[in-house]
This record gives sequence, C-alpha cells and structure tokens, in this order.
Amino acid sequence: MERSPYVLAALASVAVPGLDPTGVEPIPSEPAHEFDLAFVTDTQERRWVVRAPRTQAAAARMEESLPLLGLLARRLPFGIPAPRGFAAMKEGGRACVYPALPGHTVDFSGLPSGRGLAVEIGRAIAAVHNVDARLFDEAGLPAYDADTYRTRRLADLDRAAGTGRVPSALLARWERALEDVNLWRFAPTPVHGDLTGDQLLVVFADEDDVTSGTVRGMTGWEDAKVADPADDFAYLVADADPEALETVMEAYAHTRVERPDPNLLVRARLASELSLLTALMHAISAGFDEAADAHAAALRRLDEEVHAHEEAENDYRRTSLEPVAPARRSVPPPPVVEEEWDEGDETELVPVTGSADTGDDDTVGGADSGEAAVGDDTGSADAGGRADTELIDPFGDLGEDDPDGVAPGETTEGETTEGPDDDARRDGPQEPDDGDERPVRRLG
Repeated sequence: MERSPYVLAALASVAVPGLDPTGVEPIPSEPAHEFDLAFVTDTQERRWVVRAPRTQAAAARMEESLPLLGLLARRLPFGIPAPRGFAAMKEGGRACVYPALPGHTVDFSGLPSGRGLAVEIGRAIAAVHNVDARLFDEAGLPAYDADTYRTRRLADLDRAAGTGRVPSALLARWERALEDVNLWRFAPTPVHGDLTGDQLLVVFADEDDVTSGTVRGMTGWEDAKVADPADDFAYLVADADPEALETVMEAYAHTRVERPDPNLLVRARLASELSLLTALMHAISAGFDEAADAHAAALRRLDEEVHAHEEAENDYRRTSLEPVAPARRSVPPPPVVEEEWDEGDETELVPVTGSADTGDDDTVGGADSGEAAVGDDTGSADAGGRADTELIDPFGDLGEDDPDGVAPGETTEGETTEGPDDDARRDGPQEPDDGDERPVRRLG
C-alpha cells in the first residue's frame, strides 16, 4: 500500500524522540516499488528520511540488512544510512528513520566520461567490493559461490519461462549464458546488490561542472550479499555511455584489491537483462497488472534490440553474452644487432634469430646470453617477465601505472622521489565540508 506523506511524518515522529515535524517532502515512487519514502524536516531544522516497507517481504529484507549498516559505517569512504529509530506499523513491519545524507541521486545516462564523477563511482563500488566478506557473514547475510549463484539464476529463468510472457529467443540466449561455466568463474564478493543511480548520492564542488562530483552516500542495502561482483554494474551497463562506463571500470580495477575477472562486463550485461525478468516476476506475484504489462513490453523491445551490437569491437558496447576470449600478448620482434665492421664496409644489420652455425641450441645471443629460447615451449619473456604467449584479460594492464615498469616517483635504481603534490596524492581527493556544500543538480 502507498502511504500519504503525513502518515510517514507521523511515523518519523513516533520513531525518533524529540523529532517534531514541520515539513514533509514525499519521494515519488511507482506502485511496484517496495518502500514508501519521504524527507521530514523538524523544528531544529534537521532533515530525516523515513523508509516504510509496503509488503511483508520488503519488511523482512529491510530487517535483515540492518545489522550490516552498523558494521559498514566506519569501513566505507562515504555515508550509509544510520537508523535512529523505528515505528511499528499496524499492517506489520516497522518504518525506519535515519538522518538524511547529503547529495543528490545520479542519472547514469548523463554520466560524463573522464576524470570526476565516473572515477568516483568506480572507486565507490570498489570500496564495497573490497570489504571483508566476513562482515557480511557476521551480519547474517547470504553468501553464494559462483556455481550456486549460477544455479539460482537458472531456477529463476525456469520460473519466468512458465509465465509465457518472455520471448523465446531471450530465454534461449540467457540459458546458453547460464549453462556456460566458463562465464561463471569469479571470486564471491560483497555486493550492494541493487545499485541504481537512485541509490548513489553525490555532491559537486562546482555546480556548473558535472565532473566535479564526489560520492557522499549509498543507500538501499536490502539486497546486499556475498555473490557476483558483476551485479553492481548491471544498471551502469544498461544506462551509461560506453566511454563513461570505461572510465568507471578503469577506476574500479585500479582500486580493487583483486583484479576483476575478464567476464565481469559480460555477466553485468546478463544481470541487466535479467533485472527486467525479476521486475516482471515481482509485478505478477504482487498483482500489478499494468506494471507486468510494461515489463513484458520492455522484454519484447530488448528481444528486438539485443543483437544489434553483439559483436561490437568495443567491450563497453558489446551485447554478446559469450565469454571473453583472453587476448594473447604479441611476440616482440627479434632484436637487431650490428656486426663489427671496418670503415667503408657495408655490412647489413642482421636480425639475430638463432645461434651461430655451430649447432648450438637455438637461443638469442648464444647459450651464455641468459635470454629465453625463441623456439622454447615457454616462449621468450618480455620486459615484465611474462611469456610472449601468456593469456591476458581485458583488465590486465589497468593496474600498471607506468608502461615502462617504473612507478611514478621511482627511479630506475629503485630510489623514490617526492614532488610537491605527493602529500595530496597520498591523502586522496578531499571531500568538501558539509557546511560549504553548494546546491547540487541532477545529471542528464
């Protein structure tokens, strides 16, 4: 049921002692949404959020997520809801009230590429994924390994197929992806689980510059669990410009403790498509016929559009659900040496491809050179010590700050040098003080 703003304000007053409402601002929602939300202002000019579940299922999920909020509060570089009180509702469940976090929600379709907000979003997602999974276990949240999660997805697909409202081509597409075990090789990771632009709160140092945004909050933790890290990119893959998505992924890969797996974006695309399926099933089970019709129409449109860019060369535009084939590092050309020659002699520059005609092993520079054999099974090694035929993934180079192998601020002898900006670089980006925040605006 959808509650009036005045009912929500009354619930806030009951939940928090000393909260005397002077104003209430409802947050628009759709009938299929699971929570009623409103901003409440009190006599002390404090701003609160009241969150009231509409169904028993939503109430149960909210209660399950509450222990996690307390555990995460000091472990993330941005704010999360900190409940100050609860109010029982006559239809069952409790309304939750917490101080409003600063910032405005994000429209992923208007996310700019390059430095700024896209980088901040990538780092924010990485911060969640870097959290110790034992905290989620301590909070009593579910955890799934890769195969178990894949099996659950297949079960959801079977149930949706029984409705008769999902195009058969989409069902076949998703079934192929879910049955390909090569696609489902990932390390289970703490995830938000439902990271839409409405769950991110950003502020801007300059209201006229959308690249100046920083992430100041993340809300809506009811779907948090330990599972597939790709889930938190589902809405970004669906809505963000490919260049902006690339910026997000680069910042994410640089910030992650573990290197992202090469098929993360493919599974994110799958998760994005399956989110329409989940929405359809929820609308059907709740009896929201109009919403179910809308979701079924969205699935038909997806069926018509999904193949347009299946084999696009750009990883961030590709819609194929086939596993990414790891690229092979190209074999560098053989070294070129100049033989000794007398003045006037026009000896050619000869590429060294083997030893002299003595029958020695086929090595570069001879047996005593210490170089790897060109024809050896292991291949020759490049400057970084990798074999020439080593398989690399799309994120393989994102952790390398300097292609020459020398990190910024380090000399070739391993000595480090510091510049005037090093302190700022170590401390990271500075967040604006709450008291100095300027008005924010919606992207897009």
